[in-house]
Amino acid sequence: MLRIARRSIEVNGKPASVLGIRQPDGTFGIRTQVGDRFRVHVENTLEEPSLIHWHGLTPPWQQDGVPGVSGPPIPPGGSADYDFPLRFGGTFWMHSHQGLQEQLLLAAPLIIRDQRDLPDQQEVIVMLADFSFTPPDQIFAGLKKGGGMSPGAMTGASPSAPASGGMKGMTMAPGMTMGGTAAKPDLNDVKYDAFLANDRTLGDPEVVKVEPGGRVLLRIINSSSMSAFHVDLGPLDGELIAVDGFRVAPVVARRFPIAVAQRLDIRLAIPRAPAAHPVLAVLEGESRQTGVILQAAGAPITRIPDNASTASPALTLDLERRLRAAQPLKPRKAERVHTLNLTGEMAGYVWSINNVAWNKDVPPLPLAAGERVELIFVNKTPMPHPMHLHGHEFQVVEIDGKRFPGAVRDTVLVPPGRRVVVAFDANNPGLWALHCHLLYHLDAGMFTTLGYV
Repeated sequence: MLRIARRSIEVNGKPASVLGIRQPDGTFGIRTQVGDRFRVHVENTLEEPSLIHWHGLTPPWQQDGVPGVSGPPIPPGGSADYDFPLRFGGTFWMHSHQGLQEQLLLAAPLIIRDQRDLPDQQEVIVMLADFSFTPPDQIFAGLKKGGGMSPGAMTGASPSAPASGGMKGMTMAPGMTMGGTAAKPDLNDVKYDAFLANDRTLGDPEVVKVEPGGRVLLRIINSSSMSAFHVDLGPLDGELIAVDGFRVAPVVARRFPIAVAQRLDIRLAIPRAPAAHPVLAVLEGESRQTGVILQAAGAPITRIPDNASTASPALTLDLERRLRAAQPLKPRKAERVHTLNLTGEMAGYVWSINNVAWNKDVPPLPLAAGERVELIFVNKTPMPHPMHLHGHEFQVVEIDGKRFPGAVRDTVLVPPGRRVVVAFDANNPGLWALHCHLLYHLDAGMFTTLGYV
């Protein structure tokens, strides 16, 4: 059983009232096993409607948890039951799709264990989030004012970006601005008060005891509403073995990008000497950071500042180009192709797909059971968009015209001016959401549906 409830945390020394998803014994989220059935009873103890989306899973569409698409929200004091098979294991998560509740931390891990969980390996879940003391509806209102900047809500445009409204009607070739120079994206619409890792800041980080010489599986979940990060392992080499729950050919590095809603499974070999090993997440385009500390053999913990020594760059597709699926789709020609131009502008804060902001009169994009479907994402805005498809996993098969057997995912980043193509098999009939996972972009209209015909 899961309970949607209000809870209190402390952020920067101040109490904060947020939302959460807990089991009756206080367990954060769900851990289960591949091959089991997902039988869950959800109770809404809030004084407002709510509904949970099982991000990355493939339930029957009526159990997907999107109000107005898969079914009605759970009323205050009400409950709902879910029952469907778990087809695959990995690192997933759950969050509210009701209004702006996700910004209030209504999210939790959803871990489906499989063969990657070695018996001599310790699991460490790191859930990243952005936090503001400003209510979400006030943040959204400030964004929609365009030029204004409400307290704790909106940053100005990045120095390289045009003023609000300057991108209206813009069309960019991959990697180019209208002036023909390399594009630098406009980042971080919202000025947050803090960035959290497992509900804590670096002022009081979570310290996880690990065995010297042991192995750790990091399950990193970016549950932020609007913020992307670079995961920084310091001097440790990390072996990336899965993204969005699905295995990839291992990639060894010390720094990995993670867009909103994406997940990384990273294996670490802990050195034998006593030491503290920070696992940090540095905000894209800035120096602000959060994270947890892995403590081996009781080593002393040194205070880590809230800001890295230098600002981080914008996320790119460099890693995405290198990733190769461990189990790629079988080669097959697409029977159906949909092109989705990602459109919109900061002026008035309107975001859309193919220049249409979502409303209930927008017809679903058609597909038929058994088809191989390709979605072509073309970003015509100055901002990156992490695009998420419900109810299906997809494979990245093209970036800027170059085909390759990329990672299997459920959320892919489309930077400004870029073209990213994903393919999937239409194997889960129903009505499914497809949207930018930046919360305020979604709510402003960068959302649509796919419907089986």
